[in-house]
Formats: sequence, structure tokens, C-alpha cells
Amino acid sequence: MSVRLYVGNLSFEATGDDLREVFSETGEVEEAIIVTRPGGGRPRGFGFVTMASEADGEEAIKQLDGQEIAGRVIRVNVAKARDRDSDNDNEA
Repeated sequence: MSVRLYVGNLSFEATGDDLREVFSETGEVEEAIIVTRPGGGRPRGFGFVTMASEADGEEAIKQLDGQEIAGRVIRVNVAKARDRDSDNDNEA
């Protein structure tokens, strides 16, 4: 089963291809994206990498969390699912 990882504190020059290259050294990468501002604007400094298995994800976290890439110490952890209904909980 694949696992989606959050990658934070990225250089604004980082690309999805850069993430794919770095993370592929720890396991099989299914997808690597950099989040940008709406309208395809400037990168927001974080992204997501989907690893093919939980073992690959664990290895990526173990090897890459806290490592310096492009002059910045990145953070890597399992991405949390967004709870889209939580915004509606306060409505009466």
C-alpha cells in the first residue's frame, strides 16, 4: 500500500523532479509534487511525495528527515489527511 509523505522547508527553487530524484534513492516513488500558490504561482516551500509502499515511506523518513537539501534542512513525515468536514462542524 502506498504512503503519502509531507516534505517541508523546501527551497523555493525545488521542483517535483528534484523531489523524485532524492526520494527515489530510498525507494520507489509514485508521485512527487511541489505545492504552488493558486494560479500556478510561486512555490510555497513544501510538497508531497507518494512512495510505493509503507516500508519505502519509512525508509525515506529515516534517511531524509532533517537532511540538508539545496541549503535547507527539510522535514519529512507521513502526510495527514485533510478533514474537509471539520470546517462545517461549527455551522448550526
